[in-house]
Amino acid sequence: MSILVDSDTKVLVQGITGGFGGRHAKLSLDYGSQIVAGVTPGKGGQQFEERVPVFDTVSQAVEQTGATTSAIFVPPPFAADAILEGVDADLDLVICITEGIPVKDMIRVKNAMKGCKTRLIGPNCPGLVTPGDGEDSKGGCRIGIAPGYIHKKGNIGVVSRSGTLTYEAVWQLTCKGVGQSTCVGIGGDPVNGTSHLDVIKMFNDDPDTHGIIMIGEIGGSAEEEAAAWIQEHCQKPVAGFIAGTTAPPGRRMGHAGAIVSGGKGTAEAKIAAFKDAGIHVAQTPSEMADVLLQAM
Repeated sequence: MSILVDSDTKVLVQGITGGFGGRHAKLSLDYGSQIVAGVTPGKGGQQFEERVPVFDTVSQAVEQTGATTSAIFVPPPFAADAILEGVDADLDLVICITEGIPVKDMIRVKNAMKGCKTRLIGPNCPGLVTPGDGEDSKGGCRIGIAPGYIHKKGNIGVVSRSGTLTYEAVWQLTCKGVGQSTCVGIGGDPVNGTSHLDVIKMFNDDPDTHGIIMIGEIGGSAEEEAAAWIQEHCQKPVAGFIAGTTAPPGRRMGHAGAIVSGGKGTAEAKIAAFKDAGIHVAQTPSEMADVLLQAM
């Protein structure tokens, strides 16, 4: 099994005719994902890669193809409206890759999404991958920008705020012959859709996920909240890593959400919360897979 997406997931790509969106839509097609539609206003009726129809609106794409999931590759000024268009079309899942969306736009999106069925992953995230079998990746689904070839089908769930560290954890596991159930990059913005805790709960309920790697960063309290839940409820071994141990207080480091302010969100506090919860902590990124495997 997997969480969120599998080989049956029908995906539409908002911004498929752009250079960045088109490149990654092609990589997802090559991976084996069911990219059934593209959406670019004003370009309805075109074909992408001579096999994927392009529509003017998300609702048209959903009606014609049965797509349930969207990947968003549109510029920051238009990304919030792109998310809400997916919500209005009653999609199950919207994955927003776009970086640099204004915080006020995401606050508007979060308020508008209250009570809706659509789950948002991102923004400013690498997306997610449920690995398929073998080199042809049949049975898998790649949505976003993660390098598909580093993944291997298996039983370890990965959730991370950092795209690069997601890839690092996945590659370490794969090099050791250990596969992944699903790998989720939730993004590093201060206002996002899906949290560490949301994904941890899904991994805990997935019978084919046997262990979890959780990667966090300085800033905010999401990692501590996940750790508290893990301590009380999680039935599976968890390895954790917190990036930003050397970051100066008050200075932005990388992601918009990776900033320590008011004495909160420090790496030390997050690592302490992990240890208190029984999470096995990697001291450096190079140890993430080893720490989990030892814990298992």
